[in-house]
Formats: sequence, C-alpha cells, structure tokens
Amino acid sequence: MTVEVSTVIVGCGDTGVRIAARAVAAGETVLGIVRGEDSAARLRSVGGRSRRIDLDGPVGDLPACRRLVYSAPPARAQATDARMARVLEAMPGVPAHVVYISTSGVYGDCGGDWVDEARPVAPDTDRAKRRVDAERRIMGWARHAVVLRAPGIYGPGRLTLDRVRAGEPVLADRAGGWTNRVHVDDLAGIAWHMATEPPPHAIYNACDGVPTRREAYYDTLAELLGVAAPPRIDWAEARQRFSAMRLSFLAESRRLSNARLLADTRYRLVFPDYRDGILASLRGDPVLAPGY
Repeated sequence: MTVEVSTVIVGCGDTGVRIAARAVAAGETVLGIVRGEDSAARLRSVGGRSRRIDLDGPVGDLPACRRLVYSAPPARAQATDARMARVLEAMPGVPAHVVYISTSGVYGDCGGDWVDEARPVAPDTDRAKRRVDAERRIMGWARHAVVLRAPGIYGPGRLTLDRVRAGEPVLADRAGGWTNRVHVDDLAGIAWHMATEPPPHAIYNACDGVPTRREAYYDTLAELLGVAAPPRIDWAEARQRFSAMRLSFLAESRRLSNARLLADTRYRLVFPDYRDGILASLRGDPVLAPGY
C-alpha cells in the first residue's frame, strides 16, 4: 500500500483541528475530512489540507495513510454509526495507527461509582448506543485501534458563559451526580500521543481524572467570571426547564479514572486542574505545548 498522506483526520471540529496542528508541527502531511468551509478554513490555517465530504452520503475513495484519527460523531437518526461504516469501506487499507475519539457515555449511569476501563459498557441513551457500535466497528476493522472515551470537553469557546452570566439554575447536588471533563487541548494532545506512540491497551478514559459535583464546577466558573453562583433547582423544576437531551446527561453519574492513561503513557496533562483550564479558556490563550 502506497501511503499518500501521513495523517487523515475524519471530523475536524475544535478537537480535530488541534490534532491537525500537532501533526503538522511534527512534519506530517495532514488531510482533514470536513463538511463545511469554515472547518476547511480552520484546517488550512494550521497547515493542513481538507476534503469536503458529507459523511451521510457517498464518501468516495480516501487516500492511504499511516495514521487515522476518527472524531466525527454518528448521525443522530440512526441506530448504528453508518458514517463510520462508509469511511472504513472507503479506506484502501488499515493504517498502522488508528485512534477513535468516543465518549464516556458508553458506560451509562454508574451511580457515582469510580469507573475504569475494565467496566463493561452499559449505554442508556441512543447516542451512547451508537458510540458503542462505532467502538466495536473500528476495533473490528483495526485490531490495534485505540479508543479514547472522553467526557465533557471544555476550552476556549466551550464554556457555558451565557448561562452562568444570565443566572440560569443548575441541578442541585442532592439531586444530581458527578461530572467529568477534559480540556480540548488535552484531548487533542492525548489523541496525537496515541497516534504516534501506540499504548499497551486498546481503551482509555481521556479525562483529567478530577470528577466534581456539578455545583462545584459552576460555582468555580461563576467565581472566575465575577458573578453570583447559579441558583439550585430540584429534578421537578429541571424537567420543566431543560431539554430532553440535557436531562439525559444530568441523569448519569460516574467518576472517571485516568489512572491507566497516566500509567501507560508519557503524556502529562496540561490542565489536570479544571480551575486552571477555565482560567486559560477565559483568556483564550492557545496551548501550544504538546503536553509531554
């Protein structure tokens, strides 16, 4: 198989573009599969090339590559990840390095328990079931694939600032559960690390390893914004105020461990403390260090 580009990234949103920037900085030839011109322009701005493809339609032929990083979400209306099926079918062969960015939602509600990668998947929602299908699909296609299970991603432009400034309420801790997160720069750094230095395991929790109660996170955000802490509400009021999708996130509680990630790799988190991550996000400063 003749390699045409070094790295193919399927889905170049915020995380994918940051992965592309790392790949370009490492001297890679990068092709990003994107849907819209905005994403294509962002990819070009970091030195990558783009190909606009609607993954809900015919994909066409894709180039051979050494590394494939897949971060595109499944389509909402389907029971399986047909987008991924089309992409894998369009690949001319299996790359030497394959990374898939999944979600910690595949674990389902864990009642606040600590969760490591040995815990069986138990998806509660259709979107999580699609992700389980995607994980199994890509690991069946590439036995050496690495799956990253990411929780809530935050970073510049990815904070609920308008909600906090407007004083919107949050579900009280006595009614809610634990939350987990990862800074977008760390998620990109972890993904690139896995694409260049294959780890000993196939599945990793890609998180900062510091779960918090929901109130603590929003109180910290309010403090750093210099506004009042958001009011608390119970489940009865939450059901009246929030969308069904938001309620489905609130219904799940787990504490993600990143012990395997830290033990197996040389990657060191840029933002192991979410407070520092929020501060950097509010400044909008790019994090250029790869996190080693």
